[in-house]
Amino acid sequence: MLKRNRSLRHLSVIASITSISLVSGCGVFSSDTSEGEGPIIVGTTSAPSTLDPAASWDGSWELFRNIYQTLLSYPAGASAPEPDAAESCRFTDDSNRTYSCTLREDLSFSDGHDLDAEAVKHSIDRIRKIAVEGGPAGLLGSLERVETKGDREVVFRLNKPDATFPFVLATPAMSIVDPEEYPADALREDGKVTGSGPYGLRSYEEGQEARLDRNDNYKGSADRKNGAVTIRYFQDSDDMVGALKGGRIDVTLRGLAAKDVVALEDRRGKDEIQLVEGAGTEIRYLVFNPKDPWARKSAVRKAVAQVVDRPAIAHGIYKDTVEPLYSMVPSGLAGHTTGFFDDYGTPSTSKARQILLEAGISERVPLTLWYTTDRYGSTTKPEFEELRRQLNETGLFSVTVKGRPWKTYEAGYRKGEYPVFGRGWFPDFPDAENFIAPFVGEQNALGTPYKSPEITDVLLPESRRRSDRGDVVEQFEKAQDILVDDARLLPLWQGKQYIAASEEISGVERSIDPSTIMMVWELYRKTSW
Repeated sequence: MLKRNRSLRHLSVIASITSISLVSGCGVFSSDTSEGEGPIIVGTTSAPSTLDPAASWDGSWELFRNIYQTLLSYPAGASAPEPDAAESCRFTDDSNRTYSCTLREDLSFSDGHDLDAEAVKHSIDRIRKIAVEGGPAGLLGSLERVETKGDREVVFRLNKPDATFPFVLATPAMSIVDPEEYPADALREDGKVTGSGPYGLRSYEEGQEARLDRNDNYKGSADRKNGAVTIRYFQDSDDMVGALKGGRIDVTLRGLAAKDVVALEDRRGKDEIQLVEGAGTEIRYLVFNPKDPWARKSAVRKAVAQVVDRPAIAHGIYKDTVEPLYSMVPSGLAGHTTGFFDDYGTPSTSKARQILLEAGISERVPLTLWYTTDRYGSTTKPEFEELRRQLNETGLFSVTVKGRPWKTYEAGYRKGEYPVFGRGWFPDFPDAENFIAPFVGEQNALGTPYKSPEITDVLLPESRRRSDRGDVVEQFEKAQDILVDDARLLPLWQGKQYIAASEEISGVERSIDPSTIMMVWELYRKTSW
């Protein structure tokens, strides 16, 4: 029987192609899963792009959270970072510029090597030294240097006040790696993993499957309720749902299409599948390339903003499994506004035409909208077809849409190939800062420079001086006023969180942290716990 569970708390976002046996540390991986029961199998459409944390600022974090360890993390039920590899962490000054962590005693990696303060320093320093384009170095803009005091204390000296730094340390990008296995100035290229997380990566087949076994060397906050988990990667949500219904997977994590959610709801009482629903902070938006001769024009961007019908997308394409979004900061976070609705109101062809005419544009504006074919689920294509329909029906635009698989898609937008392209954002941490700061500045998560001195040099620094994150609404509202006026980023919708699972699986409600990453250790079979 299908049960729809609304009890989820509010959610505040490089390997060989052939199957690899990950030898490092295999001796300390074990499974206490009962014979014949098998691992819990999780399906998702979000496959890792890399196995090295120094290279990833994307969905690879889903895997990292479970096989690596960070100083801080989010135990089930937590809304703020709490110690994990660390025993304790705190700011040691009043200006939020010195942050100190003391490690738990006798930590080790899955290969038996000691995890000490030098390993933490090595892990953070290599992120900045390697500085992968589009990688997590962008999260460490406030870090001046890392120091160690003895084997267990790590001190982070910041170049400016930054009350969000503990949130940064809790992201899987800051995973702690073994200095003997991960070079200081290059990415690890042997396709293996050495971590200290709740699980070890027993084997990995790129784009297909990751097998996780319990890491017996783990010391941290995760209370593992299973002995082994297998994550299977799907390119199509239909295939994933078919695998769930056919009993080939136990849980779906990310990538359920709207029609799948609706179908599962409609079959209530007929299938032995539960559907867990909760508020989420995933957002979807368009990015305008300042190098493109048309997209760089303010009038073109504002005319698009004046025409886009978000409710039509949310209802017609996503069947109300998402909600229209009118600011880059989603609802539920301090600093959320409705700036795009306030400035543009309901969609209007006549207002859009006037915007273009006042800028001396009387011909149809040619634009190509790009999307990724295998990152956000199969509904992305019809979403972009709907955007094309909305824009072309006005007679003001001549729009085409094109798609590419994620790896070539990402490379393309970083090279500036796309006039307008779609992106999704799952938060690094649940704070309004993380829906503004990553997208502005010369180097940002989009690979598309966005100079905004008032945001980067004034408003964000002001907000980072405030430890009380509820006391920074004014700064984020001003920042969003700038984003609305520029219309360089156009928010479309805010997602809800849906997880479908077999009726025999428990722990789903507790398995998602505030950045919507699954903690697979919370999952267990009702018959075995």
